[in-house]
Amino acid sequence: MAKITPFKAFRPPRNMVHLVASRSYVSYSRSGLAHKLNTNPYSFIHIINPEFGIKRKTKPNSNQRFENVAKKVQEFIDKGFFIRDNKDTFYLYRQSFHEHQFCGIIAGTSIDDYQNGVIKKHEHTLLKRETVFKTYLETTDINAEPVLMTHPDSANLEAIFERCMKERPEYEFLSSNGANHELWLIQNPEDIQTIQAEYNSFDSLYIADGHHRCASSNLLGQQKRQENPDYTGQEKYNYLMSYIIPESQLWIMEFNRMVEDLNGLSRDEFLDQVRDYFEVSEYKGKKFKPKGYNQIGMYLEGQWYALDAKIGTFDVNHPVEKLDVSILSNNLLDPILGISDLRTDKRVHFVAGDEPLVNMTRQVDSGKMKVAFCLHPITLKQLKEVADNHQYMPPKSTYIEPKIRSGLTLYRISE
Repeated sequence: MAKITPFKAFRPPRNMVHLVASRSYVSYSRSGLAHKLNTNPYSFIHIINPEFGIKRKTKPNSNQRFENVAKKVQEFIDKGFFIRDNKDTFYLYRQSFHEHQFCGIIAGTSIDDYQNGVIKKHEHTLLKRETVFKTYLETTDINAEPVLMTHPDSANLEAIFERCMKERPEYEFLSSNGANHELWLIQNPEDIQTIQAEYNSFDSLYIADGHHRCASSNLLGQQKRQENPDYTGQEKYNYLMSYIIPESQLWIMEFNRMVEDLNGLSRDEFLDQVRDYFEVSEYKGKKFKPKGYNQIGMYLEGQWYALDAKIGTFDVNHPVEKLDVSILSNNLLDPILGISDLRTDKRVHFVAGDEPLVNMTRQVDSGKMKVAFCLHPITLKQLKEVADNHQYMPPKSTYIEPKIRSGLTLYRISE
């Protein structure tokens, strides 16, 4: 049974939200980041970069840097760039993007559910990253980017949301990537109770994006509980801010791979070894995308190939080993190209599935990369099977939309 809670967000005023809310910090190029900081003093990016324009900077991921982030948050509040709701609220958020529509609520989800397996994960997390972000959350006392989770479709929730969306949205703005953003405040106590009861009927919530944020919030919550043995469970550190949408709306794309070299092999030597694991056939077109599972597209020296995994080279019954990302790693990247750890090997590069294939072919044609691989997207059914069996996918297995704007709602942790 999934437990969720409303909260009182700090958020931009209606007339400023398009200026304050931003893409995730890591999605900006260096030049794009500089432009945003120079031209928009209201952007949430200034909070993540609190020392912009200051010559003497603190060390990244240091307590001093995080303290400066906290000061910048307070500065935004003092200047009126953030206001606060005075009622417990569920934030109904709809994003329309690339003919896709995503609609769900921003709410607090329970760290108890994370620990007992109601909230299910499909990716490994690194303790070092968990600890760094836990320190960030503790020092800044805010969570500004919700974890993306998904749940079974619900006619009851859809009916409530449709009724709420007949009212004028609190926010309605278009971002530079063409996405339309709308947000409504659900503050009626009866609606809140009905929504909570509906979520309480779900056996599981699945993390779609934000595994490290989830793990870090859990670490901090456990620490706070140890520091406050008389905690009631209602304190906000017992929850983490999440954006929860129906399964049918989740858009899962692939993460493609490019490799800088052939591990000392010639083209013919490489292809000979690939044929040990795959049926290799040339493709005459300008771009190739796999037609289905267990087929991988490969671009090498101006030629696209279809790689069909041979029967017996992977475990068809294992939730992870039968995934195409695993087949590529286990049967080609590791044994042939010597890439055993996708997290640390700098020869491998990842390309999100929403980028045109021509971007990869240009990299190979220019000589910057030697070979590129195009994968078939993992399905929600496959993702859930991995999570239900307490397994973990290889790094960069999925690229998932929607991406939520940072700074749209701020969740105060210490209350």
